[in-house]
Amino acid sequence: MIGYVTIGVNDMEKAKAFYTGLFESRGAKVVMDVGRIAFIGKDRTAPMLAVCTPHNGDVCTSGNGGMLAFPAGDKDNVQVMYDKAISLGATDEGEPGERVPDFFYGAYVRDPDGNKLCFYVMG
Repeated sequence: MIGYVTIGVNDMEKAKAFYTGLFESRGAKVVMDVGRIAFIGKDRTAPMLAVCTPHNGDVCTSGNGGMLAFPAGDKDNVQVMYDKAISLGATDEGEPGERVPDFFYGAYVRDPDGNKLCFYVMG
């Protein structure tokens, strides 16, 4: 359903290192890099995350209310992904925990550019 999602960044090298490091356990790598935009994932046929500098040349800003959510598989991996993100320079926006009892368990961070991310498991 989703081919790729794009987020704005201010430092391409830092963003590529952050996201490939965060998802290295899932086989993520820079699949395609064309300068101001890079696609990160397993391959071009699977959903990817694109990081790019804004086309208009302005400084990127994170969206208020916007968030990317990544399934973690289980509660233990929510913690692993949260810890990995923090170690790569993310800031805490909500430690791992139950958000909706017996239904939604998640953790929240902001990447180095302020984009809000969620690592979660449902059910």
